[in-house]
Amino acid sequence: MKAATGELNLTVITLIAIAAVIGFFWLMWPNIQDAINKQWGNISADGTTGVSGYVIVDYDR
Repeated sequence: MKAATGELNLTVITLIAIAAVIGFFWLMWPNIQDAINKQWGNISADGTTGVSGYVIVDYDR
């Protein structure tokens, strides 16, 4: 009986942890979605963000 109680406690803790993660993302999803949409809107039609896409590498060092 003692082992069954331990398994029940572990199950309850697991369910609470899963509910906490789901609740966190449920509350934060509008902010995450807004951030994604703002970044998506900053990308121009040619796929750039307005920042130069060139990387200069100095091999003579």
